[in-house]
Formats: sequence, structure tokens, C-alpha cells
Amino acid sequence: MPKMKTKSGSKKRFKLTGTGKIKRKHAYKSHLASSKTKKRKANLAKSGLVNKRDEANIKLTLASH
Repeated sequence: MPKMKTKSGSKKRFKLTGTGKIKRKHAYKSHLASSKTKKRKANLAKSGLVNKRDEANIKLTLASH
């Protein structure tokens, strides 16, 4: 049986932390930023964590056996 390939989109968007959680970036920061407050843009710049319910699916896309 052939090896499972890592999904290219997931590889670019997510990183695994040391404890096994999945880091992600926030959406809505790339354009139309003039109407957003400095505080909102600063918070969007920080990384976030993927919701626990979505972790299993994302780990499957990152799995390259």
C-alpha cells in the first residue's frame, strides 16, 4: 500500500506544538484593514489554537505515514 501524503494546504497553515495541539493563524487580517481597530488587528496577528473538535481531522491531513 502506498504512503499517505500530507495535504499541502494543511502543511502550510498548521503547525504541531510540543504538547500535540495544533497552532493556526487568525483569518480576516490580510486586507480591508483600515476599518479595523489597532487592537483588533494586533489580536488577529497573534496565533491561535485549533478547536479540539477539529484536531482529529486536521491531524489526519498532516499525517504522512
